[in-house]
Amino acid sequence: MGSDEAYNFVFKVVLIGESGVGKSNLLSRFTKNEFNRDSRTTIGVEFSTRTVQINGFTIKAQIWDTAGLERYRAITSAYYRGAVGALLVFDITKHLTYESVERWLKELYDHADRKIVVMLVGNKTDLQTERSVPTEEAQAFADKNGLLYLETSALESTNVEAAFNSVLAEIQKKGNSKEGPRKPINAVALSNPTTENTEEKKPCCRNI
Repeated sequence: MGSDEAYNFVFKVVLIGESGVGKSNLLSRFTKNEFNRDSRTTIGVEFSTRTVQINGFTIKAQIWDTAGLERYRAITSAYYRGAVGALLVFDITKHLTYESVERWLKELYDHADRKIVVMLVGNKTDLQTERSVPTEEAQAFADKNGLLYLETSALESTNVEAAFNSVLAEIQKKGNSKEGPRKPINAVALSNPTTENTEEKKPCCRNI
């Protein structure tokens, strides 16, 4: 979609999880339909956007890719603020990345609203023969903690659209269910320099 297209909502979504699980490629696959086999470790935070149609609304997703390395942890924590959705990613071939999921979840809840929509994502399903995290185990963890769950492959573009769109749809659904019927928000152009501040102050984008 063009960058000058109007939208109804702005939702901030963060990608979190250990370094090397494929967060950057999930982001680039969703926002640019690209996959980089030689992608380097994210330093600090990277940011990208995509505008999508969800449940009849035009939604601008602001997606923040946070570094998984410990030494960047201090500078990334501030970026949780204002997030209404999160994809918590692990590598299905590396059990250690799954074992850290609980710690990442705690960190997320420490810095973001407890009502944030969270999806647990098992990435790299193209490497099924190397799987070390059973689907049932991850699904059980997600169910226990009230998380959405989906397995993806950024390489093969499997379930990437579904993962992001499911999170955005749930955010929109939660916002509507809490606030009840209301007038539609007037769409504004992305090229408007005041757009970000105006949209992010709206109830739909916070405290859902």
